[in-house]
Amino acid sequence: MGCNSCSTGKDGQPRGCKNNGTCGTDSCNKLTVFDWLSNMSLPSGSQPFDCVEIRFKNSRKEFFRNTENLSLSIGDIVATQSKSGHDIGLVTLTGELVRVQMKRKKVSDSEEEIPKVYRKATQKDIDKWQKCRDKEEEIKKRAREMAILLKLQMKISDVEFQGDGSKATFYYTAEERVDFRQLIKDMAKAFGIRIEMRQIGYRQEAQRLGGIGS
Repeated sequence: MGCNSCSTGKDGQPRGCKNNGTCGTDSCNKLTVFDWLSNMSLPSGSQPFDCVEIRFKNSRKEFFRNTENLSLSIGDIVATQSKSGHDIGLVTLTGELVRVQMKRKKVSDSEEEIPKVYRKATQKDIDKWQKCRDKEEEIKKRAREMAILLKLQMKISDVEFQGDGSKATFYYTAEERVDFRQLIKDMAKAFGIRIEMRQIGYRQEAQRLGGIGS
């Protein structure tokens, strides 16, 4: 599925689109499921499955319900429901194969709690999302410095902004339990956003940062 123009260059970046697996076709992403049902038509009278799979930063994927009956295709950028505000992600799977994936991951398609797709992202949505993504590396560096000043035994490995810029999730690893209440207060004051801390294991850290290979 990979596109030939995105082969890796000397600096570790793809030679082609330079998007590091987040291009519109999603063909660079090794974890994308090939939709082998895409060319098959539904039986007469059947309705298309109303859930889609959407990918966010570093291959994080979730399922959303297409309540507005939007015409969605793989590669579409969409605004999705979140706990507060909205997020921006890329459609990676539609149709009956989503039902198979949900069953495989033990997510019931009858659950009312499945969040919704609001709309296809506007250019304003995309610009704001990209602006937030551009700030992540600098904010990660500053958050690490704050943690060191507080002498916390933890490593902040990644930062992921919500698409509307109202919240950032900080992923960290730690050997023992960490009291980061003061760190959250300091970061919220410094960055002016809501903060969520999420502990991950070392294997998950490697996966998020692209450290898993053959």
